[in-house]
Amino acid sequence: MRVLVTGASGWIGSAVVPELLTAGHQVAGLVRSDTTAQSLEALGAEAVRGSLDDLDVLARAAAGSDGVVHLAFRHDLAFTGDFPGAVAADLAAIDTVADVLAGSGRAFVIASGVLGLAPGRLVTEEDGQDAPPESEDGPTRLTNAQRVVALASRGIRSSVLRLPPTVHGDGDGGFVPTLIGVAREKGAAGYVEDGANRWPAVHRSDAARLFRLAVEAAPAGTTLHAVQDEGVPTRAIAEVFGRHLDLPVVSVPAAGAFAHFGWIGGFFGLDSPASSTLTRRLTGWEPTGPGLVEDLEAGHYFR
Repeated sequence: MRVLVTGASGWIGSAVVPELLTAGHQVAGLVRSDTTAQSLEALGAEAVRGSLDDLDVLARAAAGSDGVVHLAFRHDLAFTGDFPGAVAADLAAIDTVADVLAGSGRAFVIASGVLGLAPGRLVTEEDGQDAPPESEDGPTRLTNAQRVVALASRGIRSSVLRLPPTVHGDGDGGFVPTLIGVAREKGAAGYVEDGANRWPAVHRSDAARLFRLAVEAAPAGTTLHAVQDEGVPTRAIAEVFGRHLDLPVVSVPAAGAFAHFGWIGGFFGLDSPASSTLTRRLTGWEPTGPGLVEDLEAGHYFR
């Protein structure tokens, strides 16, 4: 297959591209700079210069592909307070690809998330399929994902691959390093309340392999979960931080989570376990990388 990957140079994309290449696929990656283009070409992939706003470029690249893996997101907007704008840009990209692929039976896989879909209970692939009303600001990432699932009715082999909040590995720049930074700054490794709330996770290599399996063979209208650890208690995560940083491990009241952790406090206190049982049954995917605690214990997060 010839596969177009948006966000090809990102944390997930930079693992998906070599995964696809190793499996014998041709890869074209949407990139925004000469540096990332050169890195992509060094791997044996083709670099397509453009961003999510370059819809004509995206349409041409999608038209020349057997499948599309959509990983890019306007984090530059989201992290500066314009999350609705980022979601709207995502929707425009989704609609552009959908118009090109309609009626072709070609694959279209997008990334989504499991966090917060059903707080307090185990989330499965069957959750989150009933579309909530759009917010006053317009579409949400969930409604965008549901739009992709529905593309099966337009003759597209569409699938949504939900990721846990932590896709871990050496080089991770996400939630875990942020929490480690907070622990260093505060002089204590914290967790919220009793720390029994659960945090799902997957190793980056395993997530990349599931994206490959999805673009190769996931049935139309499929929702998949790239979840290895269904739910690691956040106290267990904080205890690893404490051991490696030689810091006390402390409980933080829920009312003080934002003051202690900053913006991430609202996420770290959620109980959001997730299952991948249906995904494994459907695709044969079995994670082989280390679990979150094992990966933390390896030490690379604390260098």
